[in-house]
Amino acid sequence: MRLAAYPDDVDPGGATAHDGRDLAPRPLTNLGAARVLILNASYEPLHVCSVKRAITLLMHDLAERVQDGDRVLRSPSSVVAVPSVIRLRRYVRRPHRQRVAFNRKNVFRRDDHTCQYCGVRSHDLTLDHVHPRSRGGPTSWENVVACCRRCNATKRDRTPKEAAMVLRRRPAAPAFLFSSVYGVLPDADPAWEAYLPRGR
Repeated sequence: MRLAAYPDDVDPGGATAHDGRDLAPRPLTNLGAARVLILNASYEPLHVCSVKRAITLLMHDLAERVQDGDRVLRSPSSVVAVPSVIRLRRYVRRPHRQRVAFNRKNVFRRDDHTCQYCGVRSHDLTLDHVHPRSRGGPTSWENVVACCRRCNATKRDRTPKEAAMVLRRRPAAPAFLFSSVYGVLPDADPAWEAYLPRGR
């Protein structure tokens, strides 16, 4: 693992502590709070792990850094950038991909707790059948979206076209399931976007 030592009055970003500006990366104090995306040797996303696990993989030369985040780990003599994305050096055969369980919680996660009609973000949402259930619309990933109560009351048992409402995006089953305790991650680190399939 690459370690970078710096004098006490110099930060890794190049700005000194004497110039009055706080440009140093923020130190990470809780190794369990941050997350790191692990890529296969083929750059396919595998799962998300803790910083502690990622550092262990790097120290044992089982993985390499792809992109660092904005945090650092400090010791009395060194500063180590906290990785945001790492890549395994050897290809790992991943198990058969399972579909993400369809349920209320995962629909809200997929839609980032955002009404798919008006765009309001809230934790007080309901579910809407795009094609009304009363008219044969299925309860599925492709026909259910997160919806605020106001839009739900406005749309009623009509289609979006009939109600003159526009969906922000077409609903679909998440294409990617993180094999970790974090499950579906709509709030993924922006640095991961280049490595994640669209429509996850």
